[in-house]
Amino acid sequence: MRPLRNNIIVKRLVAETTSAGGIILTDTAIEVPNEGVVVSCGAGIFEGGERVPLEVEVGQVVLFPAFAGTVIPVDGEPHLIMLDSDVLAVSEEA
Repeated sequence: MRPLRNNIIVKRLVAETTSAGGIILTDTAIEVPNEGVVVSCGAGIFEGGERVPLEVEVGQVVLFPAFAGTVIPVDGEPHLIMLDSDVLAVSEEA
């Protein structure tokens, strides 16, 4: 699936199922992660007759607000489609 304009598709990272102390967390105690990997990007939008490229790239780990985007199924797995402007930060960790 290829998003249009300045939309991106993000796969959420897997939530931690154990606490730092080794306690196994129940489904209700697990927080939904607000980090994910960009799996697809649109081509960007036109402003002033020129295409403005996106600031994120496929493969980058990004941070986004808890309620950003719309959940869509991609290959049977839930992904988020959102505007590139919804991304708050890009992880610089290797």
